[in-house]
Amino acid sequence: MTLIHWLVLIVAILIAAYLVPGVHVTLIGAVVLAVVLGLINVFIKPVITLLTLPLNILTLGIFSLIVNALIIMLLGFFVPGFGVSGFWAAFFFSIVLSLINALFHLGIKKS
Repeated sequence: MTLIHWLVLIVAILIAAYLVPGVHVTLIGAVVLAVVLGLINVFIKPVITLLTLPLNILTLGIFSLIVNALIIMLLGFFVPGFGVSGFWAAFFFSIVLSLINALFHLGIKKS
């Protein structure tokens, strides 16, 4: 099942990079980004969420969008084959990526 989730994430990354200007990704970059995002979401994201909980409560969860964009920008520096031109490109990429990923998983659960 994890392999299917990673394949869905790779396709979602490629689609989101196509839709959002300022984001560039190669196929190998999408594969590496999917693996790194999966690892970050499992190990680092819960710690970041816990540390930023007061701000998330204060902003009714909108601060988590900023955290996601900052993570995407950081990965733009470290993942080869993946680049983000700025904060707003990373912000919209993370939103589009989340929406596409949710739609794919909705389709997988119905099947």
